[in-house]
Amino acid sequence: MSTIHCRIVTPQGVYREMDASIINIEAEGGQQGILPEHMPLVTMLKIGKLTTEEKEGRREYAIAGGLFYFRDNKADILTDAIESKEDIDESRAEAARQRAEERIGSKDPNVDLKRAQVALDKAINRINVKSH
Repeated sequence: MSTIHCRIVTPQGVYREMDASIINIEAEGGQQGILPEHMPLVTMLKIGKLTTEEKEGRREYAIAGGLFYFRDNKADILTDAIESKEDIDESRAEAARQRAEERIGSKDPNVDLKRAQVALDKAINRINVKSH
């Protein structure tokens, strides 16, 4: 069975490389499952869950959006931040959620509401990936 060679890259460098039989992404246009021999694809990723099926089994990640590029059974994922389900610190994510909610609810005119909403979305995503 053929596989997809996937490389996940963050600003800190290559986060992980693996071979997967399927990659499930949350793209701007909705959820997509990418199988080997899929047509070439470039799409923006939303803050959401990324899953892969590898030899060792299913892996789940919380991803902070980014870019997905696929061609010739090679996938590149460029993202600002990603954490595997096993690496997510649920108490830290919960604290980030609370801080973001406080900033949003503060009515402080100096608070960047868009940035606070993105922080809230990321924290909720991390909590959801860890707990499911």
